[in-house]
Amino acid sequence: MADSETKNLSSTKTAVETKSIGHYLSANLRQYGLLLALIVVMVFFQIVTDGTLLRAVNVTNLLLQNSYIIIMALGMLIVIVAGHIDLSVGSVMGFIGALAAVMIVNYDMNIYLTGAICLATGALIGAAQGYWVAYWNIPSFIVTLAGMLVFRGLSLLLLEGQSVGPFPREFQIIATGFLGDFFPKAIGEWLAGVFAVRQINTVAFVSGIAAAILLVWMGMRKRMANIAYGVEEEPAAIFYARTFIVAAALIFVMYKLSQFRGLPNVLLTMGFLAVIYGFVTENTVIGRRIYALGGNQKAAQLSGIKTKRLTFLAFTNMGFLAAAAGMVFAARLNTATPKAGFALELDVIAAVFIGGASMSGGVGTIVGAVIGAFLMGVLNNGMSIMGIGIDYQQMIKGLVLLAAVVFDVYNKNKEA
Repeated sequence: MADSETKNLSSTKTAVETKSIGHYLSANLRQYGLLLALIVVMVFFQIVTDGTLLRAVNVTNLLLQNSYIIIMALGMLIVIVAGHIDLSVGSVMGFIGALAAVMIVNYDMNIYLTGAICLATGALIGAAQGYWVAYWNIPSFIVTLAGMLVFRGLSLLLLEGQSVGPFPREFQIIATGFLGDFFPKAIGEWLAGVFAVRQINTVAFVSGIAAAILLVWMGMRKRMANIAYGVEEEPAAIFYARTFIVAAALIFVMYKLSQFRGLPNVLLTMGFLAVIYGFVTENTVIGRRIYALGGNQKAAQLSGIKTKRLTFLAFTNMGFLAAAAGMVFAARLNTATPKAGFALELDVIAAVFIGGASMSGGVGTIVGAVIGAFLMGVLNNGMSIMGIGIDYQQMIKGLVLLAAVVFDVYNKNKEA
């Protein structure tokens, strides 16, 4: 009798846990579906490209090629969460790259002074656009559409319709430089022998393991704190599976980077910015207020939030990051061209929406924006390796964006 009751209790507990997991996955389908989609897309292209996608050199190129998209996606997420949009980021990026080229190549200015001037100029551009949106209530679509045309024209004017370059090596390392391996050479040779590969950059390899350990520790710490305060937490099975997948993926990517040239400088920049913006959006008052602004502007205003100032700051921040991306882009190409950044705003916006941001504002995460950018990058890279033409690439990316928006609308209607 006791054994029968024990079995019944055990089966009931299992059923409840299964239902709980299913309910949680259904409620957070956007977040986990995105991660699953990235994994599926990478596995697909790894198979159809005969392993080319995840070769060390291609993983490095994938990160370098999408660095400026990810940098701008961080700022675009905040703008979209606040309930607006910025169509000018590609043109601003191209204009800042042109400005940097003219100052460094034509006028031989100091690269650090040039960098400071370019970042300040980008912030001023964002502030100017934010001023019209925040304090004059002009729709951001119109203001930034005008900005897109203005700064595209200014780029042509500044460069006089010609490419300007090359840049000095000190400027190029912003986008093409790598962190040196300061560990003893014998350690790298030993690791290369263990993994039976040609070389291992110890700094990149150790950094991957350290980052994965830090990720697991922070996840466990947050989970324990939520449990202690009685906050509803994701089921243990999902938490451990997600943490393991992300940590393993992080170690794998760093392992691949270690087989080529190590840690790219731009990866350190992206990682630093992603951590900072992730912390601001999730753990600070201003971050919560931005989400409140996008969720319901009138309610946020009535609750005492200075909505106009937040909108102004969101666009200022976007201009600053577009300037940073402009210098990275110019440094990677080693030249500034009049067409730099053309239509790039579409990739940035698509990355944010694919990453789970809502069209109506108030929803979205930094992690989602980064994953969305990588998903777009993998699609571009994989299709290029397969030899698919740019015409079909654009069509496929458009369909992926449409699917992401349809999914968002479907979820909202389902919740309503």
